[in-house]
Amino acid sequence: MVNIFRKRDSRNTHHDSNSDRASLRPALIERISDYSHKSPKLVSDRFALPSPSSEAMPDVPIPDPPDPRSHPAAYLRSIHAVRQRSRLVLEEAKVNALNHFAVDLSKFKDTADYVVSIIKRDFEGDYSSIPPHGRWQHFEVGGRPRVTQLLQSWPNSIDNQERTRRLIDLFLVSVLLDAGAGTKWSYKSKESPKSYARSEGLAVASLEMFKAGAFSSDPDQPHQVDAAGLKKLTVDTLAKGLQVSESNPMSGLEGRAGLLIRLSTALENADIFGADGRPGNMIDYLLSHPTTQAASVPIVLLPTLWSVLMDGLSAIWPSTRTNIQGTPLGDAWPCHAMPKSPPAQPWENIVPFHKLTQWLCYSLMVPMTKLLNFHFAGADLITGLPEYRNGGLLVDTGLLTLKEEDRRKGLKTYHQMVGDGNAVEVVPTFEPSDDVIVEWRALTVGFLDELLAAVNKGLGLEGSQQLTLAQMLEAGTWKGGREIAQVSRPITGGPPIGIISDGTVF
Repeated sequence: MVNIFRKRDSRNTHHDSNSDRASLRPALIERISDYSHKSPKLVSDRFALPSPSSEAMPDVPIPDPPDPRSHPAAYLRSIHAVRQRSRLVLEEAKVNALNHFAVDLSKFKDTADYVVSIIKRDFEGDYSSIPPHGRWQHFEVGGRPRVTQLLQSWPNSIDNQERTRRLIDLFLVSVLLDAGAGTKWSYKSKESPKSYARSEGLAVASLEMFKAGAFSSDPDQPHQVDAAGLKKLTVDTLAKGLQVSESNPMSGLEGRAGLLIRLSTALENADIFGADGRPGNMIDYLLSHPTTQAASVPIVLLPTLWSVLMDGLSAIWPSTRTNIQGTPLGDAWPCHAMPKSPPAQPWENIVPFHKLTQWLCYSLMVPMTKLLNFHFAGADLITGLPEYRNGGLLVDTGLLTLKEEDRRKGLKTYHQMVGDGNAVEVVPTFEPSDDVIVEWRALTVGFLDELLAAVNKGLGLEGSQQLTLAQMLEAGTWKGGREIAQVSRPITGGPPIGIISDGTVF
């Protein structure tokens, strides 16, 4: 069992005796985060339990995925299916049998060496301080500890369970807004003179909207997200909050607004999100779930959290995408590179990614672990994220090369979209559903697993000292993908392949 949230310090213990939630079975602890340029740390030792080691955790069995032969839709919606299905495309890549990409495996070492160099530059001698990939770091852009400042702004009478609920409220909405915004949008912070683009810009914007009560129905408690508050959102109000205008356009604005409006309906599931329909109430559901174990710390099965997010939020995803037997699959797409066994079944050519759901898992586990000392069993089921920074790294380092016919097709789409007079750093561009993009995303998931082993070897890390996938994403591939894009396309810093964002994918 792998714990992706390693903690280095042992601290004094003190159990919280003020819990007002009978459903919180384990004794919970109060922890507050401090800022570090490398990793969020604790500023208060009060009430903190000793850091659990993975060796100290009981062996918790993880349920098998549904059988695809009898329950294909349930299987393709499971976390297990993402890695298993992407792996099949990776095997095709290793024999250069792909439809849209040529693969130069001799460049794999170059890619791994580049990631190693980025990690060594920033963390050599202190690899254990690398935080897991998550939304928390995006809020801290520019060296400002915004999450810590938010926590410190709340009175001491707010117990740690409620603090965690509020962070989950914020993080969930912020992640759902975090699809590609395009290369022309940026956000000017109301709290500083700086402007931020892409993921960090969306993080700061969503935080400032949260603090202003944009997602709350309670004027006396603006710092929350609830179903009634989201119902009042419109495209126009979201555009205003995100500073979108003709001179500051954002890709997929309508898609983002639609996600949040549909989220209001999903949050009406009182069993998971409580009577007030708040995302943060999922902590009560998780702690009272029959699969959760109350050992020295709460042990939550990753598939249980996955079910909360996939099933509890299923209503938010567009229903017009891939479906099996009438069941929408979310972020899952047909891929022509999938090997087919006769007689082929309808589900056999589909590759699921569930990128935003996985991004939610990575992001929501951080506050639950840091503030409430949760341990997530089976966290290593989560894959690398199939998005343009990780995928762009594979293209920019020469491991993957788009085939010429597809390159010409993508360039034609680009020029049709922007017009020849507005062309800047021209890149082949495709719809998210295009087979080129599906193949690229599957390769991204597969090669990230391969890179993890190579990067740990390159860093000389063995056993419990090895980086987890979440740490490599944070300190290596995602950061490295961004930096090499900035060198390769210094005007936009965009990916080597463009995606026409609908605000819900990639």
